[in-house]
Amino acid sequence: MRSYEMMFILKPDLSEEVVTETNDRLQTIIAEFGGEFTNQADGWGKKRLAYSIQDYLEGIYFLWFFKGTADTVQELDRVIKLSDKFLRHMIIRQDEK
Repeated sequence: MRSYEMMFILKPDLSEEVVTETNDRLQTIIAEFGGEFTNQADGWGKKRLAYSIQDYLEGIYFLWFFKGTADTVQELDRVIKLSDKFLRHMIIRQDEK
């Protein structure tokens, strides 16, 4: 398994319940594909965006670190792209040290 870093920004007008459900869904995907969290931050909270995205000036930021396979990353990417709750996301493979 490889180490990955995933950052995503949710829309700021989502309720706390929807944010929790979204995070749970992503965690379930990682677990179903045999991945494991190495360090998971609860989130950075609502921050101002550097530029407007879909007419939003703020977003709810999250940064996660996990280990997984290429299939894990593909499924996460697919689910995030299908959802309308995300403004942006990025999944980066960390270099081996």
